[in-house]
Amino acid sequence: SGPKVLTQEMVKKMARAPMILALANPEPEILPPLAKEVRPDAIICTGRSDYPNQVNNVLCFPFIFRGALDVGATAINEEMKLAAVRAIAELAHAEQSEVVASAYGDQDLSFGPEYIIPKPFDPRLIVKIAPAVAKAAMDSGVATRPIADFDAYIDKLTEFVYKTNLFMKPIFSQARKDPKRVVLPEGEEARVLHATQELITLGLAKPILIGRPSVIEMRIQKLGLQIKAGVDFEIVNNESDPRFKEYWSEYYQIMKRRGVTQEQAQRAMIGNHTAIGAIMVQRGEADAMICGTIGDYHEHFSVVKAVFGYRDGVHTAGAMNALLLPSGNTFIADTYVNEDPPPEQLAEIAVMAAETVRRFGIEPKVALLSHSNFGSSNSLSASKMRETLERVRERAPDLMIDGEMHGDAALVESIRNDRMPDSPLKGAANILVMPNMEAARISYNLLRVSSSEGVTVGPVLMGVSKPVHVLTPIASVRRIVNMVALAVVEAQTTPL
Repeated sequence: SGPKVLTQEMVKKMARAPMILALANPEPEILPPLAKEVRPDAIICTGRSDYPNQVNNVLCFPFIFRGALDVGATAINEEMKLAAVRAIAELAHAEQSEVVASAYGDQDLSFGPEYIIPKPFDPRLIVKIAPAVAKAAMDSGVATRPIADFDAYIDKLTEFVYKTNLFMKPIFSQARKDPKRVVLPEGEEARVLHATQELITLGLAKPILIGRPSVIEMRIQKLGLQIKAGVDFEIVNNESDPRFKEYWSEYYQIMKRRGVTQEQAQRAMIGNHTAIGAIMVQRGEADAMICGTIGDYHEHFSVVKAVFGYRDGVHTAGAMNALLLPSGNTFIADTYVNEDPPPEQLAEIAVMAAETVRRFGIEPKVALLSHSNFGSSNSLSASKMRETLERVRERAPDLMIDGEMHGDAALVESIRNDRMPDSPLKGAANILVMPNMEAARISYNLLRVSSSEGVTVGPVLMGVSKPVHVLTPIASVRRIVNMVALAVVEAQTTPL
């Protein structure tokens, strides 16, 4: 083995679809372009990352060791090695990982001559290979600490891939009990299609995609996904759905006193996918909606607000983002909806935020933030937050809440106790209610980028009468999946 030992003449003489493992480094036995020049049907693997089919021991060694160590294996035997190989082969045949797809741009990463082995940094490797190796060790009798609950073990490994996994676990568990129909208006978007694959695989929802069937099918093929319209999910064709007249008529009835004509309502039911999805939920043809992966947040929200209105007993909506930091989980409101809410609205937002946090199995601890610290200022902003506290205590007397206070006092109990020893707020606050959207958005973005280990969930839309959430264009596949699961859980308890 060595560089350039395989010539084009040798390659020409090989049988049909020859497999060439040119693994010498840094220069292989033959460069793939030279082999392809004389044999376009050749399947070529190298040890280099700049050519397809990189063979690298990082694909297996870390995960073989992980599976072996997790069961206390006394040896790494042939059965364990074969289990690793089979898991790698299955992953090569599986749908694309969104992480890998985004890294490789427009490359076709579906199984074929240019992709017979997963990419070395596919985040699913640990979740697929380590459990297979661990089980093989148990089955072959070399495991000293057999794993009793493989589902829990896989969940634990998944936390290495998706940092939101532990946080979302109670939501996922509840969603799987009764998956609901969730309409995704941006159905042609690649991230939405990847998310649809995940939702089907995890059993979290029954997706409905809005878009042109031909485009959706083409992109599914291009992305190498293993989902099928009419089997795994439903498509609503925005260009020719037979319910078109019913949809625009209902939309017109809702919007006619908001300056929308019949002609505009008809156009909305073709071009405004969020409006289509909203009408579907309103008519009971879908149980929930997730939108916003394309376009402006407030344009989507204006449709949502107009079609659904607020839930009973609520007079405002609000948006909350979760930051999952090494120091703990922090929720910030209102990050998107109300520019400068008065005390009554802030009180509703605080109470709704606490209700939402409880869905994640977390006890809410609310801090009302201000430049003022427990009455140190009588500015309009500080007075607003003090009045907000009074209104929250009227609405939810058992809620752990205090304010107005500085940000450090909210997060560090000792600092808070120096100023207010008898504060009912114990420990670090996990819900930070800001005096206005500007403060909330600045705080959220600063926290988001200041921690390299932090991940986000949301924005969670609160107060709307139906289970609907508006995301932002930076939403990842996992964030879409997380928000669909939350919407499913909300739909399970929302009356039709």
